Amino acid sequence: MTTDPGIPADERIKSESLATRLMKRPELGAIGGVILVTIFFLITADSAMFTLSGIMNFMTPAAQLGILGIAAAMLMIGGEFDLSIGSMVAFTGLIFGVLVVNMGLPLIVAIPLTLLAAAGMGALNGYVVIRTGLPSFIVTLAFLFILRGASLVGLKLFTGGSTQLRGVRDAVAGDFLTPIFSGDAFGGLFRWLAGRGIIDSFSSGAPKVPGIPVEILWFIAMALVCTFVLLRTPAGNWIFATGGDDNAAANSGVPVRRVKVSLFMLTACAAALVAIITVIDAGSTDARRGFMKEFEAIITAVIGGCLLTGGYGSAIGAFFGAIIFGMVTIGLTYTDFDQDWFQVFLGGMLLLAVVFNNVIRKRVTGER
Repeated sequence: MTTDPGIPADERIKSESLATRLMKRPELGAIGGVILVTIFFLITADSAMFTLSGIMNFMTPAAQLGILGIAAAMLMIGGEFDLSIGSMVAFTGLIFGVLVVNMGLPLIVAIPLTLLAAAGMGALNGYVVIRTGLPSFIVTLAFLFILRGASLVGLKLFTGGSTQLRGVRDAVAGDFLTPIFSGDAFGGLFRWLAGRGIIDSFSSGAPKVPGIPVEILWFIAMALVCTFVLLRTPAGNWIFATGGDDNAAANSGVPVRRVKVSLFMLTACAAALVAIITVIDAGSTDARRGFMKEFEAIITAVIGGCLLTGGYGSAIGAFFGAIIFGMVTIGLTYTDFDQDWFQVFLGGMLLLAVVFNNVIRKRVTGER
């Protein structure tokens, strides 16, 4: 059978160019941003920024924000927002601190209880959004203030008037789970590399970089797991379908309510994980922990390619978006620029990301 050359090919079997396929990838903008920011700092920053020590310096805050950003991206793909994620860091930090300091519980008990409390608060967030039909922006904004206020009141209650709870480091010292949530991993490998002159070391022979901060490993693991869920499991299809059109998804048999509640629980548990890591590292918790992180997490997700309308985005995009944040936050200290330029960068990157994502959305949907 022959095809009349005058008849246009079926739209369904038209091949796409490599450029078109790349343009449809949600993480493209974030990867391009990492490249541009890297070039910028290679030109303007001290060369120490891109040594092993410098890379660890900017990857550590990137990892802490990235854990929140990836969870926020998952929720945004599902069509919702969580503005309480920063306050959740403070609130779960309070719970964790009270459990290990005031109650003397070991980490094997305190960590699951903290995560359980976070999951409960996340489920409550999701339940209120679903039952009331109110925008998640409004509901979670309310919880932002509720949790921040509860953190202040709780800290004063358990410390006798202070807004900081100390003694965490001593309380968890010697616990077998502490190295999983604090400190540096692969110390033996780094000492071996330093002994052979592969990485920089002090005159004593100790490596200048003792290992990889554990939050970086958690960050990478979360990006991989969430990417697998989105791209290789039915749950990932449900998340995209829910964010694209929740009514159509529900009519197709997708458990929309369960998906949304689960995603709110994910963001809350991600906040709890960041709280546990940072509280153990700092040795204390305070009411301002996680301050403004809700906005930074959402901006990270948007830079990573998530649409504000839902149904589109990627965990890997948020991963690279967080790296951009870390590079700029720490990178400015390696330059002669005023560090307050970070705020200007934040707004500029958000605006560019929204415009770029809108262009991509129109390409994908064929809108004009």
